[in-house]
Amino acid sequence: MQTQIAAGRVYDFSHAVGRSAASGTGFRHPCAIGTGTGADADAVYVISRGFEMIPNVHWSRTALGVRVSKVKPGLVSGEEELVTEFSTYGEDPGKVIWPAGVAVDSQGTVYVTDEWLNRISVFDSEGKFLKCWGETGAGEGQFDGPSGILVDPQDNIYIVDTRNHRVQKLTEDGAHLATWGELGSAEGQLDAPWGIASDSKGYIYVADHMNHRVQKFAPEGAFVASFGSPGAGRGELGRPSGVAVDPDGDIYICDWSNNRVQVFAADGRFVTTLLGDARELSHWAKMTVEANPDAVRRRREVRDPWVEWRLSMPNDLVFDAVHDRLIVADTQRQRIQIYNKLKDYTVPSRTI
Repeated sequence: MQTQIAAGRVYDFSHAVGRSAASGTGFRHPCAIGTGTGADADAVYVISRGFEMIPNVHWSRTALGVRVSKVKPGLVSGEEELVTEFSTYGEDPGKVIWPAGVAVDSQGTVYVTDEWLNRISVFDSEGKFLKCWGETGAGEGQFDGPSGILVDPQDNIYIVDTRNHRVQKLTEDGAHLATWGELGSAEGQLDAPWGIASDSKGYIYVADHMNHRVQKFAPEGAFVASFGSPGAGRGELGRPSGVAVDPDGDIYICDWSNNRVQVFAADGRFVTTLLGDARELSHWAKMTVEANPDAVRRRREVRDPWVEWRLSMPNDLVFDAVHDRLIVADTQRQRIQIYNKLKDYTVPSRTI
């Protein structure tokens, strides 16, 4: 349903942005989203993981569509705008191989994790490369598959160190501040963690991917709570990959293998499920399809169009507090889907 009412909350589908594109107005497997700050509060940064081609000689490996796109999603379909795109596939400074996460600090500086190169690349708000830091290893400030990334209000950086099964807290220059987590399934232990977010009180939420749960920690890593369990039912999770928290304390989880987003209250109670509601093509996708009469005719032959509306392996999400909306990386559909969280919603009266 396009307007979902549950436990006093109202989520109203707004629009989708994107199409399959190796450059320009679209994405290629969008896997991470970061919200802009300050003058760029209307923009989001979207990581396209791209499509990698690895031949039998390592020096000619390449990829199609890997990049960071700065996009203004607009308030309605048709208002979206591609501002710029930056970084490309490669090992040189400023390039990326397997980009996995993106976050923006209070000054508009953009941080991108790379789980292949085990480093963080830093750009200004328009995509100019500034520096990179990090190296492969299991020591302090070293990484093995950095993925999710979070910048707190003090511009401290939290990085999910996936294959080291931990979270590291660092300065903006990569100096180590704290570490927590180890491989396991007990409270405070992690198994291939991925997404990360914080709430207004500074608590940290980590998508514990292979433990099929989300864990809540104090800012320095003390375990607070855990919720979610393996499965496909209400409140159950299948390899969660992304997490976000809104100003009301509601928690949103990319339930990756179940192709949905699940919403929980601040105390961990299940609230509702969002399955995706992109019943109309995005503005950018319409421009492509409508330019091809054959594509228009073939789309009219589709018996079950609802499949296209739904989320497919959503990998990340953010809550845009400026506009009270949830933005989901609909990874396999090459787009983002946007839900407004409505305040003071009045249920329409029934008429006969």
